Amino acid sequence: MNDYHSIFEDTMAEVQPLKSIIFMFILLLSACGDPIKEQVTQQIPLTEQRIELLAQALANGQVRNANLMAEYGQRLLQDRPSYKPLIDEFLKDTGTQGPMFRALVDRLNTVKNQPQMFNNSQAIYDELLNLYQAADPVLYSDALSDPLNVLADMSQGTLPRVNALSKAQSLAANKAQDFGTGEQLIGNPAYGNWTTGSNGMSFWAWYGMYSMMGDLFGSRRTSYNDWGRSRNYSYYNDYGRKRYSSPSQLNKQTDLDTRTKKSFESRGQKYTSAYSKNRTGASSISSQSKSAQTSANRFTSKANNKSAYAKSSKSAKNASFRNSKSTTSRSFRRGK
Repeated sequence: MNDYHSIFEDTMAEVQPLKSIIFMFILLLSACGDPIKEQVTQQIPLTEQRIELLAQALANGQVRNANLMAEYGQRLLQDRPSYKPLIDEFLKDTGTQGPMFRALVDRLNTVKNQPQMFNNSQAIYDELLNLYQAADPVLYSDALSDPLNVLADMSQGTLPRVNALSKAQSLAANKAQDFGTGEQLIGNPAYGNWTTGSNGMSFWAWYGMYSMMGDLFGSRRTSYNDWGRSRNYSYYNDYGRKRYSSPSQLNKQTDLDTRTKKSFESRGQKYTSAYSKNRTGASSISSQSKSAQTSANRFTSKANNKSAYAKSSKSAKNASFRNSKSTTSRSFRRGK
């Protein structure tokens, strides 16, 4: 818990605490005349507490897939010590130093310190609810199945995949291309991003140490054109994307997919969106993930994938995204 507080306080306190206090004061003053602002004021401490409780659950070994990641990492270190720098990077996800957890903290900071980034109070409230869900230990454990199964694939079959079909089974079921070891994390902004070259083609670029996967396993460079049409299953892309992405990240994903579709259509070719349907591959995810994903899809179809972040253009329209509120009131202890 002490480890968590050092990172949580360092990350959350470094962004002008006075600004946060002013924001909360303004919200309290304006809440009386705006029920949504009142909900925002009430939800901020609840979401912050939920993230703190997730950190405590990670520290106390109460997140199943985080525990399995630690076990898999130790096994791999014994069998393949040359993988140590990459394994150590993955093991950060077993605690609060990993990119998934830090992304939750960063998004909460944006709500607290940069409310002008959002179109309106409803968009802020929706983001708080998304974060509240994302920090549920059961949902978070499901999300960790992606990096966990990358470790499994790195073992070349010695360690079994968890919460997912075998690679051969899911490739066959989805008629997908094999994008190499680590393909579960392609498209997940916690681990890399899509970069567009001067020729207009977009390719996946790993962050930091994760780029070692290409060196160690000879994974070929992945273009969005190929991946978007022929990707395999991953928890993030098929169940968790709406919760484990910021509004701006979702907006970038939508823009890239739309541009790719238009490019194919201009050549008279058919393109099926990377996110048009769930890929087959989950074997035992939680009921919380299933219900949260269903409600997120229902809302997205109504919101037409618009971003919750405000745009600089005067013609920008109000938009937001959210998951069903019915799944945000689950007790923290149900995540054990």
